[in-house]
Amino acid sequence: MKLLKNCIHSILTLTTYQNYEIVIIENNSEKKSTFDFYQKIQKLEKVRVIHYQEKGFNYSKIINFGVKNCTNSEFILQLNSDTKLLTPNWLEKFIGFAQREDVGAVGARLYYKDKSIQHAGIGIGICGLAANLLTNLPKSIHAYFARECTIRNVSAVTGACLFCKRSIYEEVGYMDEKNFAVALNDVDFCLKIREKGYLIVYHPYIELMHFESKTRGYENTKEKKERFEKECENFKKKWKKQLTAGDPYSNINFAQDTANYVVRTDKIK
Repeated sequence: MKLLKNCIHSILTLTTYQNYEIVIIENNSEKKSTFDFYQKIQKLEKVRVIHYQEKGFNYSKIINFGVKNCTNSEFILQLNSDTKLLTPNWLEKFIGFAQREDVGAVGARLYYKDKSIQHAGIGIGICGLAANLLTNLPKSIHAYFARECTIRNVSAVTGACLFCKRSIYEEVGYMDEKNFAVALNDVDFCLKIREKGYLIVYHPYIELMHFESKTRGYENTKEKKERFEKECENFKKKWKKQLTAGDPYSNINFAQDTANYVVRTDKIK
């Protein structure tokens, strides 16, 4: 609850563009303090709480449910509750790219608590799947060609903070609830967008803190690990051609076992 409060507080106090609505998706909370907070926060004009009734955690279903309950919105921002806004004019920056006809989705630069990078776009084909680019890069250090602070096209961006037109969800068939309930749903969603001919943009000057996995936890049980492995296999099967080809925004001379643009030392086949 503390994370959600901090997230909402940062949005309400910092955001400069005022034509927005915060929609909280309530997903099987149990504590009375949570519902007391909902009662209080819903009194604000910009905040609405909707209740997702199904048991269990299916991220894709929850996001799709939220999108379908925002019928008056031209743009949608998926935002995890374990984030904290740092950039006051973030919505103006998001809309600046997302309103373009050739752009399908826009992502932000996310930091860990120590201000090292958690997300600067996502590359595919890394370690056989996909990975956040430049993870753990210190804030004061530039990466290869300053990619951490360059607005650029990428293969995907994280669902923790993903901005796009509402119509994009309808066009690509929403997020995949069956094959990617928890893992890789954001990458799959972005690749479906790219299949339609749109660009995915990473915007480093939209900045947030991301207290990763604080709300859902890690894949630390047998059931979670089996589900994660199954979803990885689903991803490899569905996007085999793209994974084999490698990331279109990278270079074959970079090592494929890291997302930090390290020159490879093995022989290129």
